[in-house]
Amino acid sequence: MAVAKDAKTTQDRSGRAAAATNGAAMGAQDDGPAVDLNHEQLVELYRQMVLIRRFEEKCAEAYAYGKIGGFCHLYIGEEAVAVGSIAALSAEDHIVTHYRDHGYALARGCDPGATMAELYGRATGLSGGRGGSMHLADVSKRFWGGYAIVAGHIPLAVGIAHAIKYRKQREVVVCYFGDGSTNNGYFHEALNIAAVGNLPIIFLAENNAYGMGTAITTASRVTDLVDKAKGLHVPGAIVDGMDVLAVYEATLHLRERCLNGEGPFLLEAKTYRLVGHSIADAAAYRTKDEVEQYRSDDPISRFGHYLAEREVLSVEAAKELDRAILAEVEVAAKFADDSPEPDPSTLFDHVYAQPLD
Repeated sequence: MAVAKDAKTTQDRSGRAAAATNGAAMGAQDDGPAVDLNHEQLVELYRQMVLIRRFEEKCAEAYAYGKIGGFCHLYIGEEAVAVGSIAALSAEDHIVTHYRDHGYALARGCDPGATMAELYGRATGLSGGRGGSMHLADVSKRFWGGYAIVAGHIPLAVGIAHAIKYRKQREVVVCYFGDGSTNNGYFHEALNIAAVGNLPIIFLAENNAYGMGTAITTASRVTDLVDKAKGLHVPGAIVDGMDVLAVYEATLHLRERCLNGEGPFLLEAKTYRLVGHSIADAAAYRTKDEVEQYRSDDPISRFGHYLAEREVLSVEAAKELDRAILAEVEVAAKFADDSPEPDPSTLFDHVYAQPLD
């Protein structure tokens, strides 16, 4: 398997795994997938990652033109985490995430047009134009949304996991958060409650080396986040978050263990965002050399080479797929542009489950 329990890795100055020891950050792509995925499924993983990348690039363009307001956090560079992990889930499983949430919505199958319309603040958006970039949600897909308060969503995910166990359902919760959240009391309290309750939840920490503009080595003495779960007796594993198959395999394995009553778990994906914390962040705290080092490990290019070498998806077919996705994203943007803004008369709609007269 592409993960190692309680593993140690060597790190660069930002705290991200630079080279692995004991197989800690070894990717599934190194030796081929350990799980049985056919060609169509492999290409679908690639398609989803490209869709997220092109969607995010369009978001950056729309933001520059003032079509997207407020904060906007792009997922460029981290696509393998959302795509790989969500592909391992069933439609009955639950997803709770932080505010860098566009990629999870698309990986879960949310309509790109409705997702873009939400970013535009339009009535046709996933949340009716009320949530914007940081508050995407789709109840029909058990995608319970992005949350803007750092680590504030982690206890909510634990609550869902508790309900699952109470009702004796065969479902799992995956809760996503960044490395910065692990310095927050919510994180430790939530893990403790989940551990005491033996709850079916995977805490998926995306360790992209920076909490906003602060390197993990500056904010935390512990840079392998799985070590923070040890004191609570929550088993942890590290996975190469730039390897979509490694993330898929690790999530699939831990999901099965949760269904067998062995949860909770912490899965740490070592990844890297190739853009600033938000669109407004020039990321001057990082050197160009550092960014280029990790750009060479771009998860999309890496998986594309893997598929081409195994004659699953040729270079030309990948280019054709990219062109089709670019067209799809343009259609999504036009749908958002043409959609109406929410009517002011609906201002108080959706505030209560059963509105008072």
